[in-house]
Amino acid sequence: MPDSPYNSLRRGLAIPACPLALDAERRLDERRQRALVRYYLAAGVGGIAIGVHTTQFALREAGLFEPVLQMAADEMTRAQGARGEKLFRVAGVCGAAAQARREAETIRALGYHAALLSLAALPSASEDELIAHGREVSRVIPIIGFYSQPAAGGRALPYSFWKKFCEIENVVAIKIAPFNRYQTLEVVRAVVESGREDIALYTGNDDNIVVDLLTSFRFETGGKMVERRIVGGLLGHWAVWTRRAVELFEECQRAVWTGGIPPELLQRAAQITDANGAFFDAANGFRGCVAGLHEVLRRQGLFEGVWCLDPEETLSPGQAEEIDRVSRAYPHLADDDFVRAHRDEWLRG
Repeated sequence: MPDSPYNSLRRGLAIPACPLALDAERRLDERRQRALVRYYLAAGVGGIAIGVHTTQFALREAGLFEPVLQMAADEMTRAQGARGEKLFRVAGVCGAAAQARREAETIRALGYHAALLSLAALPSASEDELIAHGREVSRVIPIIGFYSQPAAGGRALPYSFWKKFCEIENVVAIKIAPFNRYQTLEVVRAVVESGREDIALYTGNDDNIVVDLLTSFRFETGGKMVERRIVGGLLGHWAVWTRRAVELFEECQRAVWTGGIPPELLQRAAQITDANGAFFDAANGFRGCVAGLHEVLRRQGLFEGVWCLDPEETLSPGQAEEIDRVSRAYPHLADDDFVRAHRDEWLRG
């Protein structure tokens, strides 16, 4: 179908990973949660990912998984009528077999299109056990593979794993987020050599967003050179300054289509990586990565505070000052004016 959301996914989308809005008692702030989703939709994103690392995996134990996913689904349904296009809906699936299947059934019932498959609950599983796990979830709903860095619960997953993963029929995409160029190349090569042209590649490398989107990856397979590109992003970094992120994504797409990459775009690539280092607290092993996003949203008036479900999860010493620094250095990356103009409307609903 021409309007299939999976066709849109393969062409390339900007998908932010949605944070969780809490009040001072660390309870769900529904008004601000809905406002956040409205912000993303007004910014022009092609989809939203929720129930993922940026949303805090602990929302499951807090009983918030289904309510938060329902809110996001409601807002996307409402927005689709005005936009006249289907938004791609991604939800995280975590845990071992029983939990993962239960979550997959929940998100399918809520109208989500794909599960972003976390393997963090299976740290000692063999490659074949991980593949079996993915295959089981894929029987419920299409899946997006997730190569996560260790700070987000990931582990090294070699070329052999990804080659096998591509044999799972209901894989629709892979989010490549190891923050490692060697491992990124292994995933792309595995997809190329699998012959699966229907698996979309998405960057989750928040430290290398622009270069991932601009790069043409070429590998020889079957006696010929095959070219693949990372067509979109599913990124925690895009949870803030989202209007500028969508514009950046569209600019990268135009540069790819025209075959001309302006030097200024590569300069901006480095600036975005610098900003990400502050937001994600790279200097402290990413301990403040979620709180850092909350702080940016707080400064824009979308969040009331930086509270996370875990009271120990907060800004690292010096992180606020780093956010100050990158905000002063790169005002052209921020969308403060856009948020200021519409924030009250989003908060009212």
